[in-house]
Amino acid sequence: MTQPRRFDLSRLLRPRSIAVIGGKPAAEVIRQSRRMGFAGEIWPVHPQHDMVEGLPAFRSVADLPDAPDAVFLGINRHATVEITAALAARGAGGAICYASGFSEVGAEGADLQAGLVAAAGAMPVLGPNCYGVINYLDGALLWPDQHGGQRVERGVALVTQSSNIAINLTMQRRGMPIAYVATLGNQAVAGLGEMVEAFLDDPRVTAIGLHIEGLADPAALARAAARARRQGVPILALKTGRSPEGARLTLSHTASLAGADAVMDAFLQRIGVVRVASLPVLLEALKLLHVVGPLPGRDIASMSCSGGEAALIADAVLGTGLRFRPLDAAQTARVATTVSALVTVSNPFDYHTFIWANAPAMTETFSAMMAAEFDLTLLVLDLPRGDRCSDTAWLPSLEALVAAAHRTGRKGALVASLPEALPEDRAEALVAAGVVPLLGIDDALAAIAVAAAVGDVLRDAGRPNPAPAVPLRPGAVRTLSEWDGKRRLAGHGVPVPDGRLARSPDEAVAAAEAIGFPVVLKATGAALAHKTELGAVRLNLADAVAVRQAAEALAGLGEALLVERMVGDAVAELIVGIGRDPQIGLHLVLGSGGTLVELVGDTRILLLPAARAEIAAAIGALKVAKLIAGHRGRPSGDLDAAVDAVLAIQDFALAQADWLAELDVNPLMIQPSGAVAADVLLRLVEDPDDR
Repeated sequence: MTQPRRFDLSRLLRPRSIAVIGGKPAAEVIRQSRRMGFAGEIWPVHPQHDMVEGLPAFRSVADLPDAPDAVFLGINRHATVEITAALAARGAGGAICYASGFSEVGAEGADLQAGLVAAAGAMPVLGPNCYGVINYLDGALLWPDQHGGQRVERGVALVTQSSNIAINLTMQRRGMPIAYVATLGNQAVAGLGEMVEAFLDDPRVTAIGLHIEGLADPAALARAAARARRQGVPILALKTGRSPEGARLTLSHTASLAGADAVMDAFLQRIGVVRVASLPVLLEALKLLHVVGPLPGRDIASMSCSGGEAALIADAVLGTGLRFRPLDAAQTARVATTVSALVTVSNPFDYHTFIWANAPAMTETFSAMMAAEFDLTLLVLDLPRGDRCSDTAWLPSLEALVAAAHRTGRKGALVASLPEALPEDRAEALVAAGVVPLLGIDDALAAIAVAAAVGDVLRDAGRPNPAPAVPLRPGAVRTLSEWDGKRRLAGHGVPVPDGRLARSPDEAVAAAEAIGFPVVLKATGAALAHKTELGAVRLNLADAVAVRQAAEALAGLGEALLVERMVGDAVAELIVGIGRDPQIGLHLVLGSGGTLVELVGDTRILLLPAARAEIAAAIGALKVAKLIAGHRGRPSGDLDAAVDAVLAIQDFALAQADWLAELDVNPLMIQPSGAVAADVLLRLVEDPDDR
């Protein structure tokens, strides 16, 4: 097995010396690093100029006074490959490849990128086709453009493949301190996993946010995420590509149910990277995690001086998984002592304006609410615009919120219902005071839910990573008949109905009499993937006459006839599938099964190997779970037997990981006692020994 790549990015991210090679982009790196107060050496390299930005220039890499820690290559793509080789030979700590025109432009570019990888050797390279990296902690900017950040002592790290999105993120005015910004471009050498590992080396990084377009090395990210869980550092991801792709031709239901984005979602969930839906939620959640850390639960409180705001946030919480837990009698009485008798104490809490602009009085009220030990207490407050109004009467509310948080030791947040209603300087002051400023009610609540999900992840820090992707063996993929597929699964402990293979109506009758009535009769063969749609199934045949008539009707539809015992007491049906993603590898698809599986569209995806508890929880989250539990007085299903069957299917898939193209058990029929794989579609790479 190929050993994972390991790159030391410490010199590149935290350099003491920077070399810049090229024209205008390289000169801009010098200006940006100086503007940010970089204290190390900067060495321009230019074959013609004696001075660059007031610094003496060196003619070549060989002329540099020492091996640079970090290098910005602002030169054309062909020269980039040549100079990269020279830097690697000199012992440089790493390089940023700014040039484009590599693998993103076709075959010629792909060859050039392969040459870049060879030239870099063990030296880490970011790019090509990327802007570089910003270190706001130490003022080191390998960055050829404007940005909106400032020096900080600690903060969040951001990684994106898009340089333009990276620039946009630095322009945020939300009070979020940014420690690092890195762009990855084509990820020819160092990728997302290596960058996350490098950020984890710096204790000043409080949380990590990823913008992912494509994942070149899932295993590297999984390793980095496991380390982040151990260190207690949250990782959030905005993964683009949620829109459905064009339908592709498949034989199994499983492949059509498990789209690429759904598999990526399952992968990120398994490795403990919490996915977010938008850039604003990414920024708000990272800021919350930076200020107050992961949340231990989902019970929140809201305070406002307006019933309208209280109703607004009460409605907005629906569907978020958060809960406005009611105060108990003692807590209610304590809060009531701090407000007018005309105020009704509740959660969300409208404390009215009787104590408006009275910081000591509001501190008592806010402290009483926070003492009720919610996971996060919110103050909904929009400040007036500073160019036309005064916020003097609003500031006591901020002072009281900070004082109450400090007095009680509880986590507090200010929520501006409109993002523009909290100026940046006020947001920064709240961050410095340990209270998180959140912008926009909906984005704030989404961010709070993310912080609670991070809390779940870190409490389960020891969860195992998914199995590495095993490539499919080369060769033609063949579809096994249902009979052959069931025999393979039965050999791994998957329960299947008692059955016989028949070649004629007479043999079908004899098989049915041996099995015992009622029976099911199916035409079977490699070409019959979905027999129900083809009319190739006859159910509940109660006697020999019915079997003979059915056998005669199905003659010629397949290679043979399959006679099986009728499973007549099922209370629910599942689909259990194994899909294959080219990057993530094999995964388990669980869903409400039967003939309406695609219409219902009720599925859960788990990465292999999935634990028993994960499988049981996934089944419990399906709509069919109500039937398994015993719906409206009907018998309940044997959930343990269903989970046993899924585990056996998983064992088969792991044992055949390099041979298995697709596996579809639909339905897995759940009985009051037991579970049976009633239909199987199995596709394997053809084994020459089986011919």
